Amino acid sequence: MLTRREAIFGAVATGLAVAARQTEALLATGPQPATPLNFKPPAGTTDTHRHIFGNLQRYPYAPTSGYRHEPATAEDMAKLDRALHIDRVVLIQPSGYGTDNSCLLDGLKALGPKSRGIVAIDDKTRDTALDQMQRAGVRGIRLNIGRGVEGKQRLADAAARIKGRGWHINTAIQLGMLESLQDAFAASPVPIVLDHYAGAKAADGTSQSGFDVVLKLLKSGNVYMKMSRLHNVSTQAPGYSDVEPLTKAVLGANPERLLWGTDWPHAGVRPEGYKPTDISPYFKYDDGLIFNEFARWVGDAVRLKTILVDNPARLYGFR
Repeated sequence: MLTRREAIFGAVATGLAVAARQTEALLATGPQPATPLNFKPPAGTTDTHRHIFGNLQRYPYAPTSGYRHEPATAEDMAKLDRALHIDRVVLIQPSGYGTDNSCLLDGLKALGPKSRGIVAIDDKTRDTALDQMQRAGVRGIRLNIGRGVEGKQRLADAAARIKGRGWHINTAIQLGMLESLQDAFAASPVPIVLDHYAGAKAADGTSQSGFDVVLKLLKSGNVYMKMSRLHNVSTQAPGYSDVEPLTKAVLGANPERLLWGTDWPHAGVRPEGYKPTDISPYFKYDDGLIFNEFARWVGDAVRLKTILVDNPARLYGFR
């Protein structure tokens, strides 16, 4: 049994370790790539999936958020864009902020015409607010769809809400959900964008259940898929080489409905020992290395331009 003295010293040591960990995170800036590019991205290259995080006092997290992070700002993005030769960006509302889009909207203002945004809304969001968001550069909404009949209804309601604005629905989904939703996706009056390889797992290969539905939806022309957040798809860091067969398969289905994104600054992962209210470090991910691998997987310069420039220009209204 620990003596009182040992217990006190142990508690102090634990407290100091936590404090040091949080101080290290607070002093960090938005992560930057470690590997330089070995290819030249085409002019107009667009990162279609990244997040912006601000000062916690000015931009508080939703009470339900499972994480907190240090700021990752427009200034940090400028460094990333110089390193990766990215010309245009799409900010995605982080789940940690709920439906408070103020940090994203301020980010669009700071980034200017080269940026677009995808927001989170609810029944309390007025049409006048949507009008203001559109003028600010918003071109879509994030939606947690769900499964089956309920998911189809949620999709229909969201599509009716934004129809006619030139917006789309952006959703993270698992392959097992696609079977029941594929007809609704294909017939949606607004485009659908599936995040992060549509929830596929590289270890399960191209024959995994539901991946054939992804290919079918890409061919339908109404559904886009983002090639992003590889640490959700594969465990083979740092290059995630086993994602290549999935990439080749979707390229073969329809390269005109594919998008690329960094998912910078790699948020939402809370390391062991951290509480939801702790300031967690970002997930370690070398955007330079991954971008090099992506370009190699795509292989052809014409297809690379289609994915990095032409597709996002069409979907997000870049000129």
